Amino acid sequence: MSTIDRAARFALLALLVTAVGACSSDSPSEPDGDDPRVVKQNPSFANDIQDVFTRNGCASSGCHGGAGGSGGLNLSGSAAYDALVGVMAVAEPVTRVIPGNATDSYLVIRLEGRQTVGNRMPLGGSPLDNIDLTNVRNWIAQGAQRN
Repeated sequence: MSTIDRAARFALLALLVTAVGACSSDSPSEPDGDDPRVVKQNPSFANDIQDVFTRNGCASSGCHGGAGGSGGLNLSGSAAYDALVGVMAVAEPVTRVIPGNATDSYLVIRLEGRQTVGNRMPLGGSPLDNIDLTNVRNWIAQGAQRN
């Protein structure tokens, strides 16, 4: 590994470490009794998956919001889908979302904490609860549709 590669990885790691609290939310890891969310077999990206990113602070300006999002990932509004599906991650040479393959998609790997570089997402926050994680996995497994 060249000195430039090491410097780039160190810079990325430093950026991620400084953003530790930016992606966290105050929501508990499991929903309360009044939570209307449910696990869906075929979740909608626009209605269900984007809501996961927004509700958990992932699409905020201090995390993956806007063109300058951490790791080059923009999860805000209309940019999120194009930044995820079929796009190679920056931290590791893994595709962010592989339609039909949730287990090997880097989004799920990071949400589950199975990555080899960096930390589980959302960074500094509670892991996604079963409803959110299952809906993300189901959306990818059903082909990661732009729906």
